[in-house]
Amino acid sequence: MSGDGVDTSKRRFLTAAATVVGGVGAVYTAVPFLASWMPSERAKAAGAPVEADISKLEVGQMIRVQWRGKPVWILKRSEEMLKALPTLDDRLRDPNSEEPQQPPYAQNPVRSIKPEILVLVGICTHLGCAPDFVPQPEPQPYDPNWKGGYFCPCHGSRYDLAGRVFKGVPAPLNLVVPPHKYTSNTQILVGVDTGAA
Repeated sequence: MSGDGVDTSKRRFLTAAATVVGGVGAVYTAVPFLASWMPSERAKAAGAPVEADISKLEVGQMIRVQWRGKPVWILKRSEEMLKALPTLDDRLRDPNSEEPQQPPYAQNPVRSIKPEILVLVGICTHLGCAPDFVPQPEPQPYDPNWKGGYFCPCHGSRYDLAGRVFKGVPAPLNLVVPPHKYTSNTQILVGVDTGAA
């Protein structure tokens, strides 16, 4: 059979058309598949830094914000609260915060950038319960020498007003200090690990 009767231009056109249609189909199939790998806007927002206004925070008061679905506590400590912290060192499991439960700029006796402002993730390090804020330095059923701090009602773990865990309780570690920085004297950005910038 001779090639004189075959129209090669039609064959080339059909081959090119089939290639283009196949390529477009592959793109339409790949785009949603690749897009499914990208985090949703809700997921992006959940991990985004959170700004907290502490301008109206009074001494002894604690406010709560949400960051990554976790409660973050911001406490303004009094001079008396700060003076009580070193008196508890011999009763604490990790008084010098040697375990990596805080950024380096908060690895100090008060576990904070500014001594009077404490920033903590409000989740017990034992099984994830939410400890109660018990700031009054008065005898408690769980501690007759209580000087203020956090008490977890789930299993009895106790923390001081720097989030340091007491000895002899189920919680193995101090409360977590999240990454944070001050953007002004009255604004804290939780979720950005740049310290006192």
